[in-house]
Amino acid sequence: MSTPSVSKLGWWAYLLAAVVIATDQASKYWILTVYDLPSRFSVPIAGPFSLTMVWNKGVSFGLFRADQDLTRWLLSAFAVIVAGVLAWWARQAPRASLALGLGLVIGGALGNAIDRVRFGAVADFLDFQRLGFFPWVFNVADSAITVGVVFLLLDSLRKEPAT
Repeated sequence: MSTPSVSKLGWWAYLLAAVVIATDQASKYWILTVYDLPSRFSVPIAGPFSLTMVWNKGVSFGLFRADQDLTRWLLSAFAVIVAGVLAWWARQAPRASLALGLGLVIGGALGNAIDRVRFGAVADFLDFQRLGFFPWVFNVADSAITVGVVFLLLDSLRKEPAT
């Protein structure tokens, strides 16, 4: 039994995942090393937007805080396994919206997993708390996961058959 090859949309999903990982890690390098946000903690930028350094040891948006080292490795392993399953699914993505959603989620999951392995926590720094209704600090990978899930949900609501 042969394994089906990767479709054109599958390759686009993989490329998007790689772009998300590169963008996420480059932004974190800049925030942590060049801009040195950890020494400044929080810097107002414009309007409701600030750069605020938060080390997230929990799951998305700091939920389920995990201060134990075992949890760090379990969360990292879980993210890699989920990304692997989604990458397998993306191989034969029949629609662009599905490939887009999968690529974003894969890249975001792996971007945050890299942080957990390197730092023991995820580096979050995008802060819109002054809006009053969004109390979380997040990063590029979190944004990719959120937008990717929206695309996956929208794709699941499609009524026409795959092309």
